[in-house]
Amino acid sequence: MTDLTESVESVEQLATAWRTMVLDRDAGADVRDLPGIAVRWADSRFSFWNCIALTDVGAGADLVRQRLNQAADIMRAKRHPGFLWLFEDLLGDEARSEFEAAAEQAGLRYAFPGTGMAGDLLPVPDPAHPDLTFVRVTTDEHLQAYADLNSRAYGFPLEDAREGLVGSALWKREVYAYLALRGGTPVACAATLAADGRLFVAFVATDPQWQRRGYGEAVTRKALYEGGRATGLTRATLHATAAGAPVYPRIGFKPNSPIHFYNVNG
Repeated sequence: MTDLTESVESVEQLATAWRTMVLDRDAGADVRDLPGIAVRWADSRFSFWNCIALTDVGAGADLVRQRLNQAADIMRAKRHPGFLWLFEDLLGDEARSEFEAAAEQAGLRYAFPGTGMAGDLLPVPDPAHPDLTFVRVTTDEHLQAYADLNSRAYGFPLEDAREGLVGSALWKREVYAYLALRGGTPVACAATLAADGRLFVAFVATDPQWQRRGYGEAVTRKALYEGGRATGLTRATLHATAAGAPVYPRIGFKPNSPIHFYNVNG
């Protein structure tokens, strides 16, 4: 694949996986594919379930400016905040040099960076870590522990993340979600979900007090191993935060497009 093809794959994987997960949280969620804009918005207190992505390939500066203004208007009309995902490599050359100013003019404020990644890396070996045991998420108690790990890792209020996950039948049955336990205490988590012929990695988190011990990598390998074994898929994709980006190449992922996350002002 070319880099651009992988960047297109990355935004398409977001749209596919988020459609499934957002509709799981709210069957009446705003899930639309508009010209150049994918809306995947549950209007949840868990802001990661509130997502808009720009999907044009090679868009010029004027079109990107128009899309950003339209996306910001959609976001302002919602009850709960969320994120605009902008995949830099999908932009035309002129738009790449101007999108930051265009986002500011649209009333969007920069939140944090990310990176799309993918790899033909499955199957992976069944992982082991001397400190950890792994348990698949199958109960609401497990989901609450998973939510709480994401809250601590990403700075969400506990109740917001719990609203986003607890009670989900999808996460207990179709998502290959795993907790890593140290002495019986959940310290890290990762999940994979089949999405359009790939295994999509989502919501990897490590409790901040247990970071830099290989726990996030180990539980990600477990979710990949079990998801790959169950589905037979050989390719995996993910969207990495800055903290996670150095980990995934060790598993076999290769970076593609930089991702820029934005909130809306007011």
